[in-house]
Amino acid sequence: MEVIKVLLVEDEPILAAIVKESLEKRGFAISIAVNGVEGWSKYKAEKPEICVIDVMMPRKDGFSLVKDIRVVDEEIPLIFLTARTQNEDVIKGLEFGADDYLKKPFSMEELILRLKALLRRRVGKTSAVKVTEIAFGAYRLLPQQQQLWHREKLMQLSQREADLLLMLLQHKNELLDRRQALIRLWGEDNVFNARSMDVYITRLRKFLKDDPSFEIVNSRKQGYILRQSLA
Repeated sequence: MEVIKVLLVEDEPILAAIVKESLEKRGFAISIAVNGVEGWSKYKAEKPEICVIDVMMPRKDGFSLVKDIRVVDEEIPLIFLTARTQNEDVIKGLEFGADDYLKKPFSMEELILRLKALLRRRVGKTSAVKVTEIAFGAYRLLPQQQQLWHREKLMQLSQREADLLLMLLQHKNELLDRRQALIRLWGEDNVFNARSMDVYITRLRKFLKDDPSFEIVNSRKQGYILRQSLA
């Protein structure tokens, strides 16, 4: 069985040791960096398949590290860890290119579920028929490039934002089942992933604010509808 290489960038030694031990027991190969500078160096030298990055670190914070990684690699799955509670910090991490986030304290099972979901989605992307571009109103979504265009305005999406928007467009004016979306994009229908999806829906609503004929509507916990008004 293939061993998945994980780069963990975390300056709390006890937490880093616990994560390393837990993931190694499940067959992952873990490399630890204690700050963003070391994390950047190890990323370039070791070419991991997925990264787990703390936000608050000495020398170089997690936001800056994620931003640097995304310049050279748009595909590698990135999860960032934060002890903060404000959604603004979560949104900032997603803007810099993280695919997912976990708020401390977290369970090892939750981290493992998210790692596996991101890795499954990446494998699925390589084998599935890819949509190269989809137009709706004055928008154009390029999911492979994680780009959303509104006329000449470019909005850079995270991979998960692009995937979720594509699913909404494929069900435009119809219900996108919440459980279906969670299992397809996160690999598991649970409360943690549901909260994450709510954050991404909020982000997508902001991206679509340039055209009031489009709105994402909640449907009583059943799912979401990307609705286009014709008026």
